[in-house]
Amino acid sequence: MVLFSEDHIQETKRRGRIEVICGSMFSGKTEELIRRLKRAKFAKQRVEIYKPAIDTRYSEADVVSHDSHTISSTPIDSSASILLFTSEIDVVGIDEAQFFDEGLIDVCNQLANNGIRVIVAGLDMDFRGNPFGPMPGLCAIADEVSKVHAICVKCGQLASFSHRTVKNDKQVLLGETAEYEPLCRECYLQAIKEDQQTTNQQPSTITTKSAPLHAPLHFMCELCRIFFIPILPSSEP
Repeated sequence: MVLFSEDHIQETKRRGRIEVICGSMFSGKTEELIRRLKRAKFAKQRVEIYKPAIDTRYSEADVVSHDSHTISSTPIDSSASILLFTSEIDVVGIDEAQFFDEGLIDVCNQLANNGIRVIVAGLDMDFRGNPFGPMPGLCAIADEVSKVHAICVKCGQLASFSHRTVKNDKQVLLGETAEYEPLCRECYLQAIKEDQQTTNQQPSTITTKSAPLHAPLHFMCELCRIFFIPILPSSEP
């Protein structure tokens, strides 16, 4: 099996296509995206790169891989903004596509239909193992999908899952090795099981209401639910 075989692509002609690079965290998605975009630049093609504005982990503007490889990009908040800057472009690169809105699917389709080569990189699953953002739709309409893998930090097998190591239920949580680890399916299921056991073992806080210290003539005991009526001393001699 040959990975990233692009012999069939005639890059001298303006033929639109969509290429998706997906996988878990630390699998080399951005590395592969940068490699393809730099090769297109070397061929004197007009290239534009976009990333979500919320991703400021390494740089506010550049696309940066975990290995510190960089390429200049334009941060945007909405996928529709891409259409405003691509009138005279040959290749469009999009990093961290999972953070964009669902409109990115139509945007990529429009670009490809207009003869632009679109290269998209992003997480295919979130930390729960569910499809992430517009990535499933992008994989469906893509001309080529490259699934890259990390190495499981537990057993050394190919990893497809991104396990979150900190307590946070938000789907979007920017992080690195301190917050995530790549795991294979078996190790991921075991890690999720251990996380659930840890959550169930946490002590729960029980609060009880205390009875009023002073009642006019009677009060109720919270424990036995019995009314007590105090006997007042008689004023008669």
